Amino acid sequence: MSEANDRDPLHHVLIIGCGFGGLEAAKTLNRPGVRITLVDRSNHHLFQPLLYQVATAGLSAPSIAAPIRHMLRKQRNATVLMAEVTGIDKAQRQVLLGDGQKLGYDSLIVASGATHSYFGRDEWAEHAPGLKTLGDAFQLRAKLLSAFEQAELSNDAAERAALLNFIVIGAGPTGVEMAGTLAEIARHTLRNEFRRIDPAQAQVMLLEGSERVLQAFKPELSEKARKQLQALGVQVQTGARVVAIDAQGVELEQAGERRRIAARTVVWAAGVAASPLGRALEVPVDRAGRVVVDGGLNIPGHAEIFVVGDLASAQSVEKDGTSKPVPGVSPGAKQMGRHAALSILARRAGSPPLPPFRYLDYGSLATIGRKAAVADVGRWQFSGYFAWLFWLFIHIYFLIGFRNRLVVLMDWAWAYWSFQRYARVYAETAGSTQADKA
Repeated sequence: MSEANDRDPLHHVLIIGCGFGGLEAAKTLNRPGVRITLVDRSNHHLFQPLLYQVATAGLSAPSIAAPIRHMLRKQRNATVLMAEVTGIDKAQRQVLLGDGQKLGYDSLIVASGATHSYFGRDEWAEHAPGLKTLGDAFQLRAKLLSAFEQAELSNDAAERAALLNFIVIGAGPTGVEMAGTLAEIARHTLRNEFRRIDPAQAQVMLLEGSERVLQAFKPELSEKARKQLQALGVQVQTGARVVAIDAQGVELEQAGERRRIAARTVVWAAGVAASPLGRALEVPVDRAGRVVVDGGLNIPGHAEIFVVGDLASAQSVEKDGTSKPVPGVSPGAKQMGRHAALSILARRAGSPPLPPFRYLDYGSLATIGRKAAVADVGRWQFSGYFAWLFWLFIHIYFLIGFRNRLVVLMDWAWAYWSFQRYARVYAETAGSTQADKA
């Protein structure tokens, strides 16, 4: 038992990370006989699927984020600590925090998520920021909006053209959503607001190394997404492998030829790597650094340690006995968090172990722009306006709290009729441009 439990008979569950998996586990463990400590390095839970809306000034941060303490304020068995986890001692059943403090546990759920992967070219991060945190969104919002301001100020035609080139690398859902939104901002939101430049002349380019966008979707939906992007004015380049990124632009290789594109704004949406904390467990990991777990979501030799969400390389055991990888999406993280929590409760009750984890796939959605989206839901695949409405209401339904849903619905209704994005504010702080954090 943990040190804390030598004094306390309650079963102590330590949860690292308050993303979808960690939060779902904490809520499921709201039962007698269990004490929870939830550790996260930020003070908020983030609805990450809509993070790009903050980056593109469509929503303010409080619309998609909520304080962890507020969310768990009525759960009396939960303690929240804002801290950085730097190590895990499996033998002693302890977690080491950045300030040197040690926390004991009886059961451990590691849900520390994922970060950006630049495929070994970490120096690209300075010039092509990714989008995983609110901090990333604030930085990117400032970068996008200031590009138009600098173009308005510039007297150099070549520099002005480079400032109005926007490149998104990676055509997964985040990249597609970002590219489509940027095109809408340039062609609609900023119309009539500048005198020396025409924002509609901005070039938005989506680069994808494979042969089609939205690889996780069926080919016919990928093709529909490509056409919808092009209708919005996005230049879609598939089979385009990025070989260099610097402050002046991007160099890519396509059809055996190399070419350079001058651009001052580059967005990275191409790669994801698991949190470095996964390697601290000293167990097998896959190529992306995700921890390989068994059917119970445990690591080898430690039934008391669960890994869930984007950090886990998990297999879903189907009814016919076959298995398939669990995708790195929020429903998968929530289902894993719930499974881990229920497994702990079953052991505490002396009940038989749960069956191996099985992921229930409710489908895939990706929005492209106003009245443009694709949806793959079971037997049904559809695109366009109906898919966009479906995407909109699904995301509103899963948002955090009634206030968030109401605010987002009002913001999106206003944006639909006016094409305006009210969160277009950023400020100079500490010598660098940052988006306003309100």
